[in-house]
Order: sequence, then structure tokens, then C-alpha cells
Amino acid sequence: MDEHYDTAVIGAGPAGGNAALQAARRGLRVVLLDEQPAPGGQVWRAKSASIIAAPTTPESSAGDALRSALGASEVTLRASTRVWDIRRQAGAWTLQILRDNTSLEITARTLILATGAREYVQPVPGWTTPGVIGLAGATALFKHSLSLPGNRTVVSGTGPLVFYVASEIRRLGGTVAAIVTPNSRADWARAVPAMLGQPKLLARGAVWLADLMLARVPILWGHAVSDVLGTDHVTGVKTRNLRNSLTGTEFAADSLCLGHGLVPNIEAAQMLGVPIRHVASLGGWVPEAEPDGATNVEGLYLSGDGCGIRGAVAAGLQGTLTGARVARDLGKSAPTPSLRQWQRAARFGQAMTALSHPRPEVQALTTQDTIICRCESLRRGDITAEITTGAASANAVKSGLRAGMGPCGGKYCQTAIAGLIAAQMGKAIADVPPPTPRSPLRPLPLGQAVGDFDYDDLPIPKPAPL
Repeated sequence: MDEHYDTAVIGAGPAGGNAALQAARRGLRVVLLDEQPAPGGQVWRAKSASIIAAPTTPESSAGDALRSALGASEVTLRASTRVWDIRRQAGAWTLQILRDNTSLEITARTLILATGAREYVQPVPGWTTPGVIGLAGATALFKHSLSLPGNRTVVSGTGPLVFYVASEIRRLGGTVAAIVTPNSRADWARAVPAMLGQPKLLARGAVWLADLMLARVPILWGHAVSDVLGTDHVTGVKTRNLRNSLTGTEFAADSLCLGHGLVPNIEAAQMLGVPIRHVASLGGWVPEAEPDGATNVEGLYLSGDGCGIRGAVAAGLQGTLTGARVARDLGKSAPTPSLRQWQRAARFGQAMTALSHPRPEVQALTTQDTIICRCESLRRGDITAEITTGAASANAVKSGLRAGMGPCGGKYCQTAIAGLIAAQMGKAIADVPPPTPRSPLRPLPLGQAVGDFDYDDLPIPKPAPL
């Protein structure tokens, strides 16, 4: 059965959830779609129903408040739903979705993309070994199931997430073998002025760091993981001092949490015609949108980390801005929320994002035999050989090697491939745009894409006369 709405919101995290609430409160008929079984997104993720009780955290409280507000609202929630195609037809948006293994079509006068972000991991030798998990993936384990990545874990990466993950591992009873971060103490000192605008978040970070230092967890500043040891499972890691490549340390561990920042999910906006630009302070390539989400495409709005990494607090505030803008554009009375709060939160988020800018020293740890594209089992040597033969763009590498054409759609490899193209051709990373996105936006069974039909109904022409 087809469904028709005033507004469709894709993504039920802080931005999408608040945008949906704001629009519904102004009298719009709103549908909220998300792949997860419950609203909250990655940061405010809901706990598994199997967990009877768990300590309250700021994230769980914020997520519970959002879920409660949505449950009491007029918003139509479509959880466990995958949006795989979007088209503009006859002045409305048509969304093809997959829900309960059934293909459905939703139409809406306006569309809000709150697609969030994904984690970037710089490939290093052994990063595909079982026992290696992304920093963001580790937070999902903590929040959803209170699970640990292993018994003894090295935590490596950039920004505040590395300290949050290490602190949570300790809180849940695990052992942190070491923290390895490319950031230096000077990097963090430069971020302090922007962090002062969010004193509660700054205080939480200070508590994480104090806990780790009191527990005498080794913290290697200005270092990165250079090798993951083990074949069938992680047995340890080697690290490299980024200022002196001849020095490093080896740690025994059965798991590794690894991450190098977040990248906005821009594929849907890009496919629908929104111009993109490279802004390092927002996580790389971002679609162009106003603070309230308005774009150059009629009826299309963007909100949250999908249009620039600014953090969960800023995403929630921007969601309110976007929902109000949509309501006004559809003729409803809606006050204009203040931008000041959002701008202050955004400054904090961007300061954290700045700590994860790609570093040539870390990229240099990717050897010629290191897997880059996991879906197609392509190594760095395969990519560099393709570039040498003339593949000067991400589209060209994708066409020649199928890099980015597997189930992940390039989400795990294209950032690294762009870095290789830039380094090998002497370009700035801003001169290597991402590949052109195509439908389907998300993987789906081929039978669902084809739809229902009876082979007997297919018109078969008669044989041509001899």
C-alpha cells in the first residue's frame, strides 16, 4: 500500500528525530524512516530489549527522551526500514523502501535527509583481522548490548572518541592495554577555546582522561597503529611514533578499536542534485545547505552530521531549525528558533572534527599489500597501479577495478582511495571528489528491486521470418 505525507524524514537520530517532531507539532503529516529498530541514531542508540537494567548515561537519557517524545507525537515511525531509491516526480518525492522483506512506496511533498555520518578507518596491515572493530562500532556494542570488543583491547584513533571508548571499556570491566592516538597534547590545547562553549562535554572528557591516567593506562601521543598481529584473530599490535618513524612499541591484545574520524553520508543528497564542496573542518565533502537545512533543490532539506560533522548536540538543534523551516515553507505558522545555541554547539563539534584531519604520516602506514577495498579484496598496489595507468579520479578507479561497487557502496574505501589519488598525483584532497552515487543507495535483494511479476505475462515476440 502506498503512503502519502507532507514530509518524509530519513534518519531518526538527533537531527532527524527533532526535525520530525518540530514539523509534526506544526500540523504536518510526517513519516520518520530509519534502518535501526528504534530511534536514536548511532549516538543515542537504544539498548537491546534483553537488557533489564543498565546505568544511565547522558546519551541514554537523551535517546530515551527522544523516543518518548516521538512515541507521544503524531509522527509515523517506520523503523527497521531501508530507503534504497529516491526520485522527484510530479512535484513530490517518491521513496522506494524495504520493510519486512516487502517493497513499498512512500510519497511526500518535502524530504529531510538526516543521514548522519560513518566512521573512517585508515587501512593498515592487518586491519581486516577478526578482532578489529571501529571506534564507532565499539560504541554501538556498548550502548546496545553492554558488550566488550575483547578481554584486552588496544584503543587507537583520533579525537575524543578514543578516550570515550577506552573509558567505557574500563567501566564495563574490560582491560585497556594502551591508547594510541595520532593527536598530540598541542593539538588538544588548540581545541580548548572552542571546547569552553560546551562545559558539560569538556568536563566529561576530563573525567575520562583522569580515570585512564589514574589507572596507569599507557597513552601514546603522536603515535599510530602500524601493524595488527595475528592471522585468525588479533594477538597484538605494533605502533609507530609519527615524529620518528624508527621508534614504536608492541602491545599484546586480543582486540583493537581503530578509527580516524567521521565522514558525512552525502550520497543521497549528491544523487538528488545538491552541490558538494570540500570543507576539512566539517569532515571532508559536504552538501551545500543553509543552517536551517534549505538547499537549492526544491522541497529538499538537510540536517545533522550528513551535511557536516558538528556533533550530536548541534545535530539535535539543527533538526529543530530544519523542521520549523519545512513547516513555514508548507504554509504553517512556526517560529524561527535561535541560531546562537546551534552555532555554539557547532563550534565545539568542529573543534573535535579538526582533531581527525587525515595525516600524511598515518596514510603512509598503508603498505602496498594492505587491503583497501574489502568488498573486492583490492590492495593498495592494485589501486596505485590503476592510477599509474591513468585513473585520475575516484570514478575512474571505480570503473576500472570495481572499487566501491560492492555491498558497502564504497563507504569503507573511497576516502582512502581519494587519499591515494591525491598523494600519487600531487593533488590536494579537495581536488579529488567522491564518485558519482547511483541507485540503489543501500543493498537490497535483487528480487525486491525487480518487483512482483509473472513470467507468463511477459510479452514474447514471435520469431522473425526466415
